[in-house]
Amino acid sequence: MELSKTKNIFLPFSVREENAEKWENSIKREVSLPKKAQDIRSEFARDYTRIIHSRGYRRLKHKTQVFFAPENDHICTRIEHVNHVESVSYTIANHLGLNTELTRAIATAHDLGHAPFGHLGERILNNLCKNETGNSFWHEQNGLFFADNLELLKDSRDRLQNLNLTYAVRDGIISHCGEVNQNMLFPRNEAISLNEFTKPNMFSPYSWEGCVVKICDKISYLGRDMEDAVTLGLIEENATDVIKAHAENVFGKDSVYKINTTNLISLFVYNLCITSSPEKGLGFSPSVAELMQEIMNFNYREIYGHSRLKFYEGYANEIIGVIFKLLASLWEKGKTFENLEKAKASYPLLVSTFSGWLYVYSNSFKRGEKYCNKEVFNPETREEYIMAIIYFISGMTDSFIKKLYSSLGTF
Repeated sequence: MELSKTKNIFLPFSVREENAEKWENSIKREVSLPKKAQDIRSEFARDYTRIIHSRGYRRLKHKTQVFFAPENDHICTRIEHVNHVESVSYTIANHLGLNTELTRAIATAHDLGHAPFGHLGERILNNLCKNETGNSFWHEQNGLFFADNLELLKDSRDRLQNLNLTYAVRDGIISHCGEVNQNMLFPRNEAISLNEFTKPNMFSPYSWEGCVVKICDKISYLGRDMEDAVTLGLIEENATDVIKAHAENVFGKDSVYKINTTNLISLFVYNLCITSSPEKGLGFSPSVAELMQEIMNFNYREIYGHSRLKFYEGYANEIIGVIFKLLASLWEKGKTFENLEKAKASYPLLVSTFSGWLYVYSNSFKRGEKYCNKEVFNPETREEYIMAIIYFISGMTDSFIKKLYSSLGTF
């Protein structure tokens, strides 16, 4: 199929005002945002700007993508990955006739819930969470929790309010992960409560735009992770020869194309656009899906499981574990804030930062003219206090958690 024949084929099915029920469900917010007379933005464009002005988005520039706290300026960090996803998903959505403003907002927000030290930090927090409370920690759910409860923005009257995103963007955050290689993706029909998500990849996204971001998350990192691994000397430039046969099935035996970021993104974007349709779903041709799977297998085998990355497992466990245990030890029914106040003398940076943060979100805090955010935690309940520590740590950058850890031994 020619690319020109696939132009705008999803236009009637995207989140548009003409699709009344889908539109109304998608733009719903917990609290309506006031309309400004001079504001020219759509609801999803407002979400996009709210996200990029949030502190959670800013912190992504110092969070791990794959390689921990890299000193090399050219190694991908979490915010760069997010920008790649936004770029690729916009290209696809624009070609297929989907809502590009919704697509950009979902893509920009999709990784707000990532912990310091990337997926390793996520696994460490999940283990702590399960051992202490029986709950699970996963970054998609954490991203939605941050967007709904913890991220604050100043309004036109200088009051701090919750981020308050639309349903479609919130749905895109919690539904963005999961394997997409062999199956054609379709959005679900029901605007379910997002509390029904109890594990990753439990439901398809509500919108075609969310499905695009879900696929582009994979498109964006496969080639870049190989490029970074070569830069850092984890693999040789010719290491990808082991998947050459699969690449030849797609590019052709006599092709000059190499397995690199440029060619892979170009291939995946083009193939997705000519293969997908509202009737068949979003996805790739069998040969391209097989190539994507082979590259993913290669990356897990040669990069993500590399011995040099194993070194950081103990390092990250030590840092996160010590900070968690110290803060958890200060809980005492009726005396938690008193214990925190006393502990400031011994651990000023860590305890002052945490207690101030906890207070703003606790049921003890008197909200008024400056703070209009939700009450999130009751620190008198140990489980809620423990979860507050988990959320507190998850929001940190690699550099800040290392700074807090180092400060514990400073006198």
